Amino acid sequence: MDKIVVLDFGSQYSHLICRRIRESNVYCELLPYNSPISLIKKLEPKGLVLSGGPSSVYLEGSPKPDKKIFDMGIPVLGICYGHQLIVKEFDGKIKRFDNREYGLADLEIDDNSDLFKGINKKIRCWMSHADAAETIPNDFNILAHTNNSHSAAIANRNRGFYGIQFHPEVSHTEEGNRILRNFSHYISNAKPDWTMEGFVDFSIKDIRSKVQDDRVLCAISGGIDSTALAVLLNKAISKNLACVFVNNGLLRLNEEKLVPELISKHLGITTITIDAEQRFLSKLNGVTDPEQKRKIIGEEFAQVFLEVTKDYGPFQWLAQGTLYPDVIESGFSKGPAAVIKTHHNVGGLPDWLNLKVLEPFRNLYKDEVRKIAVLLDIPNEFIKRHPFPGPGLAVRIIGEVTNDKIRIVRHASSIVESELMASGWYDKVWQAYAAVGDDLAVGVLGDERVYGHIVTIRIVESLDAMTADWSRIPYDLISKISNRITNEVNGVTWVTYSVSSKPPATIEPQ
Repeated sequence: MDKIVVLDFGSQYSHLICRRIRESNVYCELLPYNSPISLIKKLEPKGLVLSGGPSSVYLEGSPKPDKKIFDMGIPVLGICYGHQLIVKEFDGKIKRFDNREYGLADLEIDDNSDLFKGINKKIRCWMSHADAAETIPNDFNILAHTNNSHSAAIANRNRGFYGIQFHPEVSHTEEGNRILRNFSHYISNAKPDWTMEGFVDFSIKDIRSKVQDDRVLCAISGGIDSTALAVLLNKAISKNLACVFVNNGLLRLNEEKLVPELISKHLGITTITIDAEQRFLSKLNGVTDPEQKRKIIGEEFAQVFLEVTKDYGPFQWLAQGTLYPDVIESGFSKGPAAVIKTHHNVGGLPDWLNLKVLEPFRNLYKDEVRKIAVLLDIPNEFIKRHPFPGPGLAVRIIGEVTNDKIRIVRHASSIVESELMASGWYDKVWQAYAAVGDDLAVGVLGDERVYGHIVTIRIVESLDAMTADWSRIPYDLISKISNRITNEVNGVTWVTYSVSSKPPATIEPQ
């Protein structure tokens, strides 16, 4: 299978480059900017993309790739910081300009013979830079410009090196997908053979090859990721598969009964159900730090899996529905990224668990997993369910996790979901829930002054959970949700609506 490799220099958009190239049916993988040339060559990419990043190429200590990437004989596309790297590498000059470009700009295309093939002479593009090329290297030609960037796109066609100052991967750039498709399809000659049908066939063979006669324990939650994984594993190694569902006391309303029934009824997969509510909640007593809460929950899951292997094993593998956004947010992403939040299913298992990890979806986005679920004939009850975090309601409770807060957030969230379903909005949004913290506000109930919790409603729209925008649902629907929560959920006096996008916010509050 042909592939494109993206080297990540820390841009918040790096993962979007991969997504856009995959959308044109070419497999794309993100690697750290400082990946050794041996690793890059091993992947045999047809082309290489250098991402954007927050650094300045002329500063000491700024991230630099292995210079041998320019001797691989494959096309290279530099985006923003990557563009500036190419300019500097080949003796052009980058400097800080007073006329910085942030936001939309008009791109005038001077040459649309390859990178801009099939694109109009003028498009709107997204800029995000203060540095720019003062002079471009010899043997490079200018392909496009803006009012503030005389060399917004350059090329050395003899060597297959291209640089663009703008970001084609973001939706604000017109024809951005076509620009990346031109690079991957026409300049790099990568075959568009990345499909979910092909991924399913490959994964089944790969799972069988890895597992052989070993037994696999698959952790399921009722979400689409673990459900699709269970079905895929069942097709590959049915007689050597066992699934486990753990009630950690932090699930959605009635989830501990609903999920095992759905799995058994619709998928025909026998599931081991473990009631571990009290042990999880006792471990969280007095804990307020969100990262500590996540790590405690991850450790306790591992303890439960250890006990399951003793009682129902032996097992040699633990299968998890880890997705690529989980990997990125946990700081195990490919570039110089900060830890946003720890995901308990990322980063490997404790050594004492003595299980190998099987994560077929680790490099996939959720919309790709949903396509796989359709191919596997998984019912809509699973496919259309909103994502639910691995640590459960603990990340929707700010401060200490208490029984009262669990009751409030669980009941309020069920109201949010039921009203969205009744109004036809549930399938239009990515995720919807209620969160609660320690803040209290005065209310009036039955002519009496009461002091109760503030509940925050969070409803977002997204494609892959890497970026998200708050949903503009009708005011009347917000009002109905608010009225139901304050009337039906004891201890709540105020309801607020979150209007923060990701970034700068995250989808879950903790």
